Amino acid sequence: MDWIFKWHLFLTLYMTGLIWFVQVVHYPLMRRVGQGAFIAYERAHTRRTTWVTMPAMLGELATGLWLLLRHSDSGLLWANMILLSLIWMSTFFIQVPLHNRLSRQFNSRHLRLLVQSNWIRTVLWTLRAGLLLWL
Repeated sequence: MDWIFKWHLFLTLYMTGLIWFVQVVHYPLMRRVGQGAFIAYERAHTRRTTWVTMPAMLGELATGLWLLLRHSDSGLLWANMILLSLIWMSTFFIQVPLHNRLSRQFNSRHLRLLVQSNWIRTVLWTLRAGLLLWL
C-alpha cells in the first residue's frame, strides 16, 4: 500500500469521525445556544470549523485525484471519488448556504434543515471509509 493511499485513508477516517461528532453532538447542541447569542456563536463556529475541516477536505480531494490518475482502471477508486464529489456538492450547495443564513439570522427551520441535511455527508463519508478500508 503506497503512502498516498495511506494518507488518503487517514484523511477520510479523520473526516468520518469528525462528521459523526458534528452530526450527533455538535449540531444538535446548537439548539441550546439561545437566539440572542446564536449569530455570534454561528460565526465563531464557521470560522473555527473551517480550520479543522478544509485542510483535510482539500487533502482528501488531492490524494483521491492522485490515486484515480494512477489507477484509473479501478472502479472502486472511481466510486470513492464519486462519493467525495457528492460530499463536496452537499457541503457547498446545502450546508454552507444554511450556515450563511444562520450567521445572519437565527431561524429554527434552517437549523433543523442543517442537522437533517448533514446526514447526507455523514452517510457518504461513512460509505467512503468502509470502501477504503475494504481496499
